[in-house]
Amino acid sequence: MKPAARRTPGPSQRQLRAGELIRHALVEVLRTEDINDEALNGVSVTLTEVRMGKDLRHARCFIEPLGGSDALTVVKALNRHSKFLRGLLGRSIDMKFTPELNFVHDESFNEATRMEALFADPRVARDLGKSPADDADQA
Repeated sequence: MKPAARRTPGPSQRQLRAGELIRHALVEVLRTEDINDEALNGVSVTLTEVRMGKDLRHARCFIEPLGGSDALTVVKALNRHSKFLRGLLGRSIDMKFTPELNFVHDESFNEATRMEALFADPRVARDLGKSPADDADQA
């Protein structure tokens, strides 16, 4: 008998639905409200994903500043104003609890850029390309 493979289950449908609700509402709050912080003046932020905790009381918000510059400064500024944003968010969503917001930098854009650079490397492109021997094997 094979041992059961241990997998960590992904988010539930409830967590995914709540995360999207929070993401859409928070995008609207960030678009319409002015936050008085020098680090956020003139900065456009992309809210890429919101991951909810199992109890829906905590939300991890993944952000990417437009252009990717000063991401850590923007994340710190948003975390400083997370209680203010949570208050505004509570007025625009219909949930039992308004989740505590934690902003983090979304590293997926950096990772995609790194992967693109790897695939553009001539040595990798050579390995990924078809060789004449591959065509002879298939014939």
